[in-house]
Amino acid sequence: MPRLPRRNQPRSDRGLLDGAVPDCGAAERDATAGDAPQADASGGHRGSLEVTVARAVESQLVRGGLTITAGIVAGNVLGFARVAVTAYLLGTGADADALAVAIGPLDTLNQVLISSMIYAFVPMLTAREGAGRAALFLRLRRSFTVLYAALAAGLLLFAPWVIGLVAPGLAAPELATAAEILRIGSVSTLAVGVAAIHTALLYTDRRFGPTAFHQATINIFTLLGALILWKTIGVYAFAAGYAAGACVQLGIVYSASRRLLRDPSPPGETAPWLKLVLRPASILLYSALIALNVTLTRAYATHLGPGTAAAFEYCMRCIGVPLAFLISPASNSMLPEISRLWALGRVREAFHLADRTLALVAGLAVSGCLLAIAVRGPVIALLFERGSFTADSTRMVSAVFLGFAPVLIGWSLLELTSRSVFALDRTALPLAAAAVSVLLNLALLPALLDRGAQFLGVGASAGFLAAFAALFLMVRARRQVWVHARAGHARAGERGA
Repeated sequence: MPRLPRRNQPRSDRGLLDGAVPDCGAAERDATAGDAPQADASGGHRGSLEVTVARAVESQLVRGGLTITAGIVAGNVLGFARVAVTAYLLGTGADADALAVAIGPLDTLNQVLISSMIYAFVPMLTAREGAGRAALFLRLRRSFTVLYAALAAGLLLFAPWVIGLVAPGLAAPELATAAEILRIGSVSTLAVGVAAIHTALLYTDRRFGPTAFHQATINIFTLLGALILWKTIGVYAFAAGYAAGACVQLGIVYSASRRLLRDPSPPGETAPWLKLVLRPASILLYSALIALNVTLTRAYATHLGPGTAAAFEYCMRCIGVPLAFLISPASNSMLPEISRLWALGRVREAFHLADRTLALVAGLAVSGCLLAIAVRGPVIALLFERGSFTADSTRMVSAVFLGFAPVLIGWSLLELTSRSVFALDRTALPLAAAAVSVLLNLALLPALLDRGAQFLGVGASAGFLAAFAALFLMVRARRQVWVHARAGHARAGERGA
């Protein structure tokens, strides 16, 4: 394959990034105009394919997306192994309920912290370079380390109250067990929070490798903890391994980001501390509202009898795999590019990138949801039905999955749209949409509980779909306003220069 010179061609790069089918005709025209080989009657298609592949390989965003995809594959393979071990050892018994209501919300909280730090600070760090970026990062790390340490201490001290809040229907013995699990796992919150700030810094340098395997690291240490310590400390072994994995991941991203902080005396950062705290506050609130949908559903599950909370957690793991593939590669590699286009005033190009990606994800989400519902029973039996996980457990998980599976569509589309809007430095609309999802879920849950476990997830599914529809319409209505406002800002900057 001929070696092609690097070109700055945002138009073709956009097409490759956003998951669309590459424009082979454009590739042929560029090859003809440049020094790529001429297409002929016999080798035209081959030359076009070579040009397309070469450009894809050269694209930082495509490479970033592939790296993140590899991390997701590893994380979810290990995640299924983790859930399979949990099912084998605990099934849908009392200890499984205790583990689900402790580690489930903790896992959700940690994901909220990661998302908040990345989507709040990647645009802010991207706008700076060199020592200025290092100065801002160091200030962020100092400030938020204190906040995360306080949060971890709060979970440690008030674990019984927290478990009583997120699992009101849990029996007293399981509640005490869950509180101890939460205390052990609270260490992970400090480690994950600080690691998330380092992750934001690495994203600005398009270094996705050290961060892409975050979930894989936590899952493998959770597995090791469970297998090694099960006979010694029982169900608490899962929490010990989970906390150890979070600490190891912090060490990985800390080591990887040291190269970006070589300047020993970066200039002072003039941004006020309050602004640095308020910047992620809206994104944190958005992420908390998204997580609240899941937390509310899990809390109501504890009222449906023993094993239902554990069944819901198994469903969450099954949904989490396709959800991660639908959201993370596209949004994580797309965020820096949308931020860059916005900073350059190329707002229409940013919208084009977001639209193409959303269309692709929508098709995959709908087809994936229908397939998952059709094959849920045999797949759940194949994955989990062994050891303490019986045929009754399979039926219970399948019933819960039936109502919860459509959440895959609304959740993925809402997250992708929200992250695109965050990259445009707009936060109010995703917040309003997330609030819609929670309110609708709250309205539906009490009425649906009497109908059986298969209706447990209907409120969350309807809430996410309604939230996406609301956000999509609000963004469409304001697009032209944003385009004109950004164009005016760019003209003002040119006059000032």
